Amino acid sequence: MTALFPPLVILWAWIWQALDPDKSCAKALSRINAHRAFLGLPPLSTDTGGYCKARKRPPEGFFKRVFKYLGAALSADAPETELWHNRRVLVVDGTKCSMPDTPANQKKYPQPTSQKEGCGFPLASVVAVFCLATGAALDMAIGRCHTHDLTLFYFVRSIFDAGDVMLADRGFCSFAELSLMKMRSVDVVTRLHQARFSGMKRFRMTAIRERIVRWTRPAAKPRGLRWRDYRMLPAFLDVRIVKYRVECAGFRTKEVEVVTTLLDAAEYPAKDVADLYFRRWEVEIDFRHIKDTMKMDALRGKSPGVVRREMFVHMTAYNLVRRVMFESAVREKISAARMSFKGSIQAVSAHADLFAVAAGDDKIRIMDSLMRVIGACEVPLRPGRFEPRVRKRRPKNYPLMTRPRAELKAAMSA
Repeated sequence: MTALFPPLVILWAWIWQALDPDKSCAKALSRINAHRAFLGLPPLSTDTGGYCKARKRPPEGFFKRVFKYLGAALSADAPETELWHNRRVLVVDGTKCSMPDTPANQKKYPQPTSQKEGCGFPLASVVAVFCLATGAALDMAIGRCHTHDLTLFYFVRSIFDAGDVMLADRGFCSFAELSLMKMRSVDVVTRLHQARFSGMKRFRMTAIRERIVRWTRPAAKPRGLRWRDYRMLPAFLDVRIVKYRVECAGFRTKEVEVVTTLLDAAEYPAKDVADLYFRRWEVEIDFRHIKDTMKMDALRGKSPGVVRREMFVHMTAYNLVRRVMFESAVREKISAARMSFKGSIQAVSAHADLFAVAAGDDKIRIMDSLMRVIGACEVPLRPGRFEPRVRKRRPKNYPLMTRPRAELKAAMSA
């Protein structure tokens, strides 16, 4: 069985499952048989059991190492023009993914307590780190649905290098996290947590206000923080708070308060800090690509080990598409941020089979075509665009599931 499904074949087929709208194992096995036919090898059985079992054999670390290697290589190639004040910016955010309702998944990643037993799905929390310049995913931590993002962030903190800038939402705004990152020579830009008071009054002017305040180490260890980290915290931390007003048609007017450890206002002007925090929204777009376009929001693995492998394979596929987009952007001299991710996947899928069977000059022509097609998948620049959050197409008016399926079937047959 190992000879039929070596680790690289499993990885290759699983990546295509992540990119293909049809994510069935039958489609993946058909793709393997098609390539075996081209190589003159006998076809495999159409029973997907062997392939599904083979996906469990490679260790989880194998898939994670491939994903992290591709992300790190792409981030390292970021041009200086895409850096912020000559510094790499890494964006952190969390999300959740569901999976099939099996006993093994429920035990490892139980469903929310608000859902009745047998009526919900196991849910996992995910915290990921992305490179702002290239969109590459660099690291990811997985936990139960009730695990706070700060707790999971502990497992991805090592991805930051000295000189990096961490960009995050208010969920990461804590004395401990800002201090620990500062000790690693990493500066932080985040939204002020709603439980903290900046001391600046409300205002109606368009000018940006800022001030430096001193935060004191919490007297008690915060929940989820390790004692070793708590003992390392300094007694005080000076932070800079930048307050500005956002007024945009179609959106609620907001006063935004951003906290940063970048204290030098001359080197890092308040407007630059505000503009950088505005770009935090890009991580939401990255997660949308992974969860909606690549359908990682509802995983298919029946066991926790397969679910985690499936997540790392999705992130690997995402980084591969990002790499092709980056190469096309460099070649066509356009910004990768303006390229369509879904259009890029469609272009890669259309050219991949031809590229696999081509040779010599044909491969060069196919690659040239791929680069041009991806470069042409440019998203229009629409600043301030907004749409009403409504649906026009009505879904089927089925009732919600309030009892386990077995009980409902028993009631129907009575």
